[in-house]
Amino acid sequence: MREQWSLNSVLKKPVVLAIGSFICVCLALGASATFFQPSTVTQASEEQGPPPELLAQASMSQPAAFSPPATSEDLLRLNQHLIAIAKKVTPAVVNISIVKTTAPRRSPFPHSPFFDDPFFRKFFGERFREERRQAPRRRQQGMGSGVIVNPDGYIVTNNHVVAEGDEIQVVLGDQRKFEAELIGTDPKTDLAILKIDESNLPFLSWGDSGTLEVGEMVVAVGNPFGLNQTVTMGIISAVGRANVGIADYEDFIQTDAAINPGNSGGALVNVRGELIGINTAIFSRSGGYMGIGFAIPSNMAKGVAQSLKVYGKMVRGWLGVSIQDLTPDLAKQFETTEIKGALVTDVVDGSPAEDARFQRGDIIREYDGRAVENSTKLRTYVAETPPETRVTVELLREGNKRRLDVVIGLMPKDMAGTGEVGTVGEHHALSGLTVESVERSAGDTGVRVMKVRPDSRAAQAGIRKDDVIMEINRVAIADADDFDRVTSQLDENDAVLVLLRRGRSTLFLSIGGK
Repeated sequence: MREQWSLNSVLKKPVVLAIGSFICVCLALGASATFFQPSTVTQASEEQGPPPELLAQASMSQPAAFSPPATSEDLLRLNQHLIAIAKKVTPAVVNISIVKTTAPRRSPFPHSPFFDDPFFRKFFGERFREERRQAPRRRQQGMGSGVIVNPDGYIVTNNHVVAEGDEIQVVLGDQRKFEAELIGTDPKTDLAILKIDESNLPFLSWGDSGTLEVGEMVVAVGNPFGLNQTVTMGIISAVGRANVGIADYEDFIQTDAAINPGNSGGALVNVRGELIGINTAIFSRSGGYMGIGFAIPSNMAKGVAQSLKVYGKMVRGWLGVSIQDLTPDLAKQFETTEIKGALVTDVVDGSPAEDARFQRGDIIREYDGRAVENSTKLRTYVAETPPETRVTVELLREGNKRRLDVVIGLMPKDMAGTGEVGTVGEHHALSGLTVESVERSAGDTGVRVMKVRPDSRAAQAGIRKDDVIMEINRVAIADADDFDRVTSQLDENDAVLVLLRRGRSTLFLSIGGK
């Protein structure tokens, strides 16, 4: 007879009970271990992984162990190279501080013998009388940066850093302090050169800013907020920036390397540690860094520094043409499909351009081997050319290419504020005017209207030849550079208020927008 198993029969057998208990405990422990085991990545999981929901739950329940990525040899070499650049450049970047002494605030009460009268002295008090007589002169301080470009102590910086200073002090990286001599300034490029009485100084070599390309890595060094020899890194965001409104001659390098107040006059260098720019300004809505900085290119700064060092002033070249940018409509009229170049609107009598047979309507495309993108580029190229230099100009005349050789002249004193005479834009209420600076010897300021295009809005508003424009929208116009700068900011839809002198009369004219 087959044996019948029941709970009672099992309980009667202690050995069997012990074995059963042991098996149950093992099963329970195994299930528990399987349930609470953390998720791990194995070869098996690569073949057939758990559902994404379980992976997400597992990753939330316990973070994965951190494993740092392996550092590539190229990255290590780049890091060491940047360190080497910083060590090379920082000793040549100096801190510049200026002190300006200003006249005391004028009393609202002019000097009068009444204040010496006993009655007024009693009413106002003796202290008020003494303060009026002994008001102290105020001392204001400013700060910026500079770059040593010569071992004998020549330093390049921005004009706006030092122009207003009565005293200029230079602090080197080793904290030595020197009183600096102002050799010369050029407000039209916002550059200046200083000299300290020291030799064998660390200095930076000039690089060629003409070969720069967008995307190149650059390093900026300066003294933002008084933090000496601060180094930042970025790339070149753009080259040839003009019409920014910072200086009269603009060909800026744009960079995203951090530039802040106090960086003005500092160095922008390439990966070879060569000086390719002088940090000048930032675009900011807050007053601080917003990723857009501007530097004067080294080729421009080098030429200005050399002229200031030799002559104590900026000596500029002169071609003697009035120029403007091309527009699509003008390009069609002059039989070209491209809008690059500078359109000659007039040739000055007796100028180098007249001697070289330039003509009105010529489109200048190349100057001394450099492409001319617009009238601003040509203006800058000519100004940078030393007088008596022979250059070749490539142009388009009636649809045909031509080459002309011209000997650049010295800019006349009465045109020193104008560059090329009468550069006029094409998309604002004053388009169609050709102007020149008035003669300073007569004590006048402003621009004289040389020509008025008959179909222009300016002509329709009543502007005539020989009118002298003194103000545009309540902004004083001292010369043709002021005229160019102010009109370049006008929109074609803007109405313009002009103050002008006609003969012995002064009158306002309102020129409506489109």
